[in-house]
Amino acid sequence: MARLPTAIAPVNGHEANAISQAEQKVLEQLERGLTNKGIAAVLVLSPRTIESHISSLLSKTGCRSRTQLLLWALSRQSDKG
Repeated sequence: MARLPTAIAPVNGHEANAISQAEQKVLEQLERGLTNKGIAAVLVLSPRTIESHISSLLSKTGCRSRTQLLLWALSRQSDKG
């Protein structure tokens, strides 16, 4: 199994911005197991906006898939607690 990124990945040689509040909300819904359409309904956004936030999260974290992003988010929670 591939190792999960442990921090926000650098973008273009610079440290990436922290996860935005909107991206954090999407991540929380992703942790609940919702689809993009489900997340869009909960947050009252378009599914395309959700796709955009997830794409941004993938770039910022260095994760390669939605599943890896979810595992990354869950590992972040366990590091805090």
